[in-house]
Amino acid sequence: MRIFPILAAIAMAAFLYMAILERPTLLAFFGAGEEEKAEAANETPVAAPISVEKRVKVVVERLNAQSIDSAVVLRGQTAAARQVDVKAETSAIVVSEPLRKGAKVETGQIMCRLDEGTRRAALEQARAQLAEAKSRVPEAQARVQEAQARLEEAKINQNASSRLNEGGFASTTRLASSDAAVATAEAGVSSAQSGLSAAQSGIEAAQAAVAGAQTELDRLVIEAPFGGLLESDTAELGSLLQAGALCGTIIQLDPIKLVGFIPETQVNRVQVGAMAGARLAAGGGEVRGKVTFISRSADPQTRTFLTEIEVPNPDLKIRDGQTAEILIASEGADAHLVPQSALTLNDEGTLGMRLVDDNNIVDFRAVEIIRDTSKGVWVTGLPMQANVIVVGQEYVVEGVEVDPTFREVTQ
Repeated sequence: MRIFPILAAIAMAAFLYMAILERPTLLAFFGAGEEEKAEAANETPVAAPISVEKRVKVVVERLNAQSIDSAVVLRGQTAAARQVDVKAETSAIVVSEPLRKGAKVETGQIMCRLDEGTRRAALEQARAQLAEAKSRVPEAQARVQEAQARLEEAKINQNASSRLNEGGFASTTRLASSDAAVATAEAGVSSAQSGLSAAQSGIEAAQAAVAGAQTELDRLVIEAPFGGLLESDTAELGSLLQAGALCGTIIQLDPIKLVGFIPETQVNRVQVGAMAGARLAAGGGEVRGKVTFISRSADPQTRTFLTEIEVPNPDLKIRDGQTAEILIASEGADAHLVPQSALTLNDEGTLGMRLVDDNNIVDFRAVEIIRDTSKGVWVTGLPMQANVIVVGQEYVVEGVEVDPTFREVTQ
């Protein structure tokens, strides 16, 4: 039997017993310090005093409000001042050569000429009927005068018979005959006047027929209602145009309009007659004009208001439908130029800035951006003098005390 493994096991058991159960005694035997004795005796050492909580350090700039010319910024597009599809009002064959798209037309210039057909003959016939109707008027007027003369004669005879009858010199039969002659003469006058009215009505009907025939003839010549440019070829020679068929499309580009939509939050800042400018896309340059129209009714989907700006375009370089960035001048406002990085959102998602008051307490103010520049953004909504947190604003909330460090502002 081996004795050494047994002795080794006994020695190990004794060591573990002393290390675990008799640790203080073992430490005292080897001369350990008081702190180690306390730790061995499972005594908790006294903790060091806890320091006062440190305040968050932030960087603050003291900004003063400045009066600037504000502007309302929109995105819109150019639009022709006028555009119309010139269409035929009657059916006929085109007998004129077509004008090609892009051609410049003047007011009253013929765009399409249609075949007259029998319309000229219809006009002449109407004129002949008018002349015939007019010739009937003198005859009808003569009949009226003749009937009136007969009536006067009958009235004279009736008056004489009535006096003779009163004196006993004429019979009652004669008086009755005179009365009948007056009634007959009156009927004759009425008939003659009816004939005159019929003749005059015939003249009016003939005049209406002449006007209708002339209008139908005039419809064969389709003219440009205003000067501009053709956006399409006019109807081809020999083609049949029905009533309502397109002869050609004209647009007017001088002046041209800038069309945009103003948000309801800024519509009261813009007035009709205000100066405006725009930067056209694709190297279109910059243009200036005046506001000519602001809608009184909002778009039901976007809650924005249509705005139109009239811009001179004598060289016709500005095209219809170009994208434009529009700036409309409005009344000046007191604003602060702040770093764009200083803008933040509160818990409700409102855009604003965090400030520091005289007691180093954080305050949140909602702001509105009115202009964006290379040096920062101009905002409104801050007090005239504001201590704005420009570094560390995301690590503090409203109402906490901070340790601000002010730095010089260069604007």
